Parts: sequence; structure tokens; C-alpha cells
Amino acid sequence: MTIGKICGILKSNKGSSFPLTVAVTLALLLFFCAASEGIRLMIIAQGVRDAVQSAVISTVNDSYDDVYHGVREGYSGAYQPSADDFEESLDYGDVYGRLDDLLGLRKKNGYHVKYTGDEMEFRVSGLNVNLENMPLAPSSPDNDNGFLANAVIRLEVPVLYGGNILPPMTINLKVQAKYMPLF
Repeated sequence: MTIGKICGILKSNKGSSFPLTVAVTLALLLFFCAASEGIRLMIIAQGVRDAVQSAVISTVNDSYDDVYHGVREGYSGAYQPSADDFEESLDYGDVYGRLDDLLGLRKKNGYHVKYTGDEMEFRVSGLNVNLENMPLAPSSPDNDNGFLANAVIRLEVPVLYGGNILPPMTINLKVQAKYMPLF
């Protein structure tokens, strides 16, 4: 069919355009349902990523009291003085506790789950936080590395398109926070 024939069918008064109109309407409806589900999944993933980042930043800020202030030299790391030397002092904090508070999660069967009414909206698990301490006296004060916190968490969101026939969206979210002294 060419565009001219389709326009002719749509303009005709024979009633033959009714099935085509229904088909186009259903196709658009299916497309908009799929698009809205995709947008819902992206919004949930972005919100969880932002919450994990906030929790990790709070953890890094909690390590502030253990940070050796080498501001004059342009670096700082998590060290505490001990006798004649400095020793590393890392504080991993309670990232899951902060996430539970930020997102309203409940712990169930090894997962931290967010409910909307009685239905599960999403669940997170497998949090892994790695703190990378900066060397006490780096050879280069312009060192790009600093006091870094890297976190990875697994997010599972049920897909609500097609009556739960589809498997859930499962992704690993990666977040990084860096402590930088301001003064």
C-alpha cells in the first residue's frame, strides 16, 4: 500500500477505515504503555542510585573525623596519629541503614524491599562498599586519587507490562564519592 491508498481509505465513506483506525489506536496504546513502563523503570533506577550516592557520601563525611588534614600539602586521607606514626582509619558506616531511612525500605528475606501498598515496588541487595584511602604523603600533590568510596548495589524492579509475564529488570548500580577538603 502506498500513502495515497491509505489516505484514500481513510477519506472514504465506505466504513472500511474502521479496522485500520482500531489497529492504529491499539498500536499507539501498546507503544505508550511500553514507553511509560520504561520511563517508570528509569525513574526508579535513578532514584535508587541517587539514594545510594547520598548514603555513600554520608559515610565518607562520617570518616571526616578520621581524616588527616594535609591541606597545606593538598591531600588528605583517613589516618589517625598513633605514637610516632600514622595508622589507617577507615569508617564504613551503615549504608544500608541510611538507605532504609531515605527510601523507606523494609528488610525481608535478605533483601531491602520498597513496598507500594501491598505490592513490591523494588528491592536492593548485594551492597559492596570499597573505601580507597589516599597515601599519607603522595609524591604528587596533584594526585587525582583521593579518599574515594566506591559502592555497587543490585536493584531488582518487577516489570508491570503484560501482566507480570516479563522477568524483572535487574541491574547493578555503581556509585563513587570522593572526599575533598575545602579549606
